[in-house]
Amino acid sequence: MKRGTGRPRKLGDLIQRELSELLQRELRDPRVGMITITGVDVSPDFSHAKVLFTIFQKEKLADTLAGLKRSSGFLRSQLAKRVKLYTTPELRFEYDASVERGDHLSRLIDSAVKPKS
Repeated sequence: MKRGTGRPRKLGDLIQRELSELLQRELRDPRVGMITITGVDVSPDFSHAKVLFTIFQKEKLADTLAGLKRSSGFLRSQLAKRVKLYTTPELRFEYDASVERGDHLSRLIDSAVKPKS
C-alpha cells in the first residue's frame, strides 16, 4: 500500500479510526462480522478513499465485501457527521491480502531456519 504524505495521509488515518468505531458500534449488517481496517488511502483531491481490510474467516469474504459495499452510503453519511470536510470521500472497500502474504512468508522462513534435530 502506497502511503502519501501530508494531508491525505492524516485524513486517511482519521477515517480509519472513525470507520473502525462505526463498524464496531453502528453497523447492523449481519454479513459484516469481525473485520480489521488495515489502512485507508485517500486520493489527493479527497474525493475517494480506498479502505483496506482483513477478515479472520476468509470463507465469508464475498458476503463481507457485499455487506460493506451495501453499507458504504450509510458509513459515508455517518463519517460526514463525525469528520468536518467540504466533501466526504466516496468509500471503496478492498480486501488486504498483505497480512496473509506476510504470514505465509513468515512460516516459510521459520520452516527454512528450523534447527535440525
